[in-house]
Amino acid sequence: MPSIRSDLWCMAFIRRHNDLGHMCVVVQRGDPIAGQVFIDVDHMDGTRSLFTPAPFVSRGEGVGPIFQRRFQRVEPSRVHERIEQEKRFDPDLWVLGLDLRTDDPGIEIVSPDENRR
Repeated sequence: MPSIRSDLWCMAFIRRHNDLGHMCVVVQRGDPIAGQVFIDVDHMDGTRSLFTPAPFVSRGEGVGPIFQRRFQRVEPSRVHERIEQEKRFDPDLWVLGLDLRTDDPGIEIVSPDENRR
């Protein structure tokens, strides 16, 4: 089963969070069909988390992206540096910015052990 287009998934993610009262925006627009999606979460306490696509994970029945937690509640500069590094490698990258006080952005997240399968 093909996965959902990046632009459609991003717009649905943004709408869902904005409907919940969270501020969510497109920071960088990527390739509409197959651009990778990074989610930069500002916890509004001086820390940020970064969620990136999980490599080589079996999708099962789902059609949306599966993420890994790259950074959890770290200094904002670490998240920004990682995003800038990825943008130099992949200019078709989507970056979504989400203000969220909790640690659950409502996405499918795999543990590092699951990434190795």
